[in-house]
Amino acid sequence: MKYLVILADGFADQPIERFGGKTPMMAAKTPHIDKLCQISSCGYLKTVPDSLHPGSEVANMTIMGYDAEKYYEGRGVLEAAALGVDIEPNDLVFRCNLVTEENGTLVNHSAGHISTEEARELINSLNEHLGNESIQFYTGVSYRHVMVIKGGKRGVMCTPPHDVPGSPVDTILPKPMENESVALLRKLMFESIDLLNSHPVNVKRKNKELPIANMIWPWSPGFKPAMPTLKELYGLKSGVVISAVDLIHGLGKLGGLKSVFVEGATGLYNTNYSGKTKAALEALNDNEYVFLHIEAPDEAGHEGDVELKIRTLEDIDQLVVKPVLEYLDQHKNEVSVAMLPDHPTPCELRTHTRDNVPFMIYRPGVEADDITEYNETSVLTGQHGFVDQTEFMKLLLSGKK
Repeated sequence: MKYLVILADGFADQPIERFGGKTPMMAAKTPHIDKLCQISSCGYLKTVPDSLHPGSEVANMTIMGYDAEKYYEGRGVLEAAALGVDIEPNDLVFRCNLVTEENGTLVNHSAGHISTEEARELINSLNEHLGNESIQFYTGVSYRHVMVIKGGKRGVMCTPPHDVPGSPVDTILPKPMENESVALLRKLMFESIDLLNSHPVNVKRKNKELPIANMIWPWSPGFKPAMPTLKELYGLKSGVVISAVDLIHGLGKLGGLKSVFVEGATGLYNTNYSGKTKAALEALNDNEYVFLHIEAPDEAGHEGDVELKIRTLEDIDQLVVKPVLEYLDQHKNEVSVAMLPDHPTPCELRTHTRDNVPFMIYRPGVEADDITEYNETSVLTGQHGFVDQTEFMKLLLSGKK
């Protein structure tokens, strides 16, 4: 048996009054997702332990079958692994956003989804002026980058910038102040404003009336994790991850999976859905496990754009699930398919919540339940009921031979 997981990041939401109390998932036209639901068995899943924040890194780790309370060491180390950064045991690694700060307020967590090419110039400048033997910046994708502090101290508490748009910067800075790494972080963050505000990249963006990337925002610190591979945990012989997001590639790499990169995969509404789906189906020819991650709904949720989120769900229906169903027509006895979000990203909140998420699993030879539409509430009566964290992976692989 082979396994395809379609992970629609931030797919789930909350009822919206102007849509008659429907969620974006309920309001979207998704006939192919509902068709997959009709041949699947459903349930609802807790992806985030009570002790951890509802980040994509935690939720995706859980969905891949890892005990996040045991193995989670921060988002930064996952993204560093994806970038091929050599991490030493005493390196404190951060995810480092390029953000927009205006008059002491955090305005935008992504600097208007700055391009990777522009960001690379800014990261190079940060290394030139703020980097040294102990501090190094690494270019990732768009606004998502990595910062390493050699000899950093544990106990640093940071706020994810996408959780607090519009907040005064001085209320959400790293803490506690008595930690020497926190003092260094705050110093670097304010020095970055002075450096980046006048950088030619930002001058050009300002002239075009685009959000400028004038501040670094380090968060989700951690040290190198000791994670077993999915082969060691579950006996999976081979697998791939397909994503536009570094943390997913890093998680896959630490789990022993190969990365597949698709041209035109952006992580936004304009991503290459068809190319990613084609790559996933081709990967099933030579791999036992394929993790297809789609970021677009999550980004729409962070922007608070309900119409855009509905559009991403309908694009996933047409450009991802439809060809997967066509593939199943030819390989229906060979592949199990699961679909789910990692966490909700409600448009009205513009951040993640830890609410349980709906899931469905198509497994050859297993009778489907009677649910005909896939959404946040329909699955509550599914045959799997409530599933807790790593039990999802065990359920997915329960027919594994």
